[in-house]
Amino acid sequence: MPTAIAVTGRELVLPPPDGQTPSAVVLRPPDAQSLDDALAEVGTLLDQQGYLVVLYPAATPAAVVRRLHTVRSVLESDRMALLPLELPPLAVAVLARQLRQLSISDFSPGVLACAARLLSHYIHAGALLGSVAKLDRVPVSLTSHVKSWVPGAHFGVLAHPTPHLVKVGGATELPAPGYATSMTIARGQLGSHGYGGGGAGHDDWVTGALAPAWGVRGVEEVPLPAESARWWGTPKLIEFAAAIPDLSVLYQLVASVRREECHWCGFELIGDRCAFCSCPVARGDEIPALLTSQRPALTSR
Repeated sequence: MPTAIAVTGRELVLPPPDGQTPSAVVLRPPDAQSLDDALAEVGTLLDQQGYLVVLYPAATPAAVVRRLHTVRSVLESDRMALLPLELPPLAVAVLARQLRQLSISDFSPGVLACAARLLSHYIHAGALLGSVAKLDRVPVSLTSHVKSWVPGAHFGVLAHPTPHLVKVGGATELPAPGYATSMTIARGQLGSHGYGGGGAGHDDWVTGALAPAWGVRGVEEVPLPAESARWWGTPKLIEFAAAIPDLSVLYQLVASVRREECHWCGFELIGDRCAFCSCPVARGDEIPALLTSQRPALTSR
């Protein structure tokens, strides 16, 4: 059975690219499900699937994050990995779909969970915004803040992997990925206004200007995640995420990374930290000291 992938919102479950990719589990927030029901649901899921990898934006409301940790703690399960991601909501959905694709491969649960951090580096995530006045997750200059109050001003913002902001219609462009991608977009309440480029509307800038400039292989439109307006500081947006669409390339990226064994919980991992117990990788004579320093915090889980 493949490792189950879970998310914290229904809009974070994107359509599968093929008939083999499993869907994601949607873990409901505290105001929509009692703790007893959440425990029963996750417990059954672990019994059926064996392992659960939960992806959610780092900006997820505190009550939802507390619920996730409570469920993991009460079930005393070391088979449930909780992975907060410094990505906008749509990018989290794209990454979750990539892990869903890889979940039916031969990767172990530990490697699959750690692959989330690796693959996130290959996602170009941003948005077309009608205002940056309340944008606090991407560095914004005072000049841009002032311009955001000008009627008709729109901004192209890249939040990941490297923050970047441009005024739509200007000479500067957002830096493109250096590899083949497809683009997923989600529309908010952004109106249509000319941006000075061939008569197209601002709401066409993502598909009519950015996507061709980036050379994306295709554009897919999905519903806007519920958390996107809060993440970007405005409901007037079009969110986008460009990512590697080829499953064989994703598999090769993960398979090419050296694998380690977590000295604390025994899970196989890639990178510098176990996704299940959060223990960092130690080498050689670092292990005894690290075990001593980590033991109090880990035994209190």
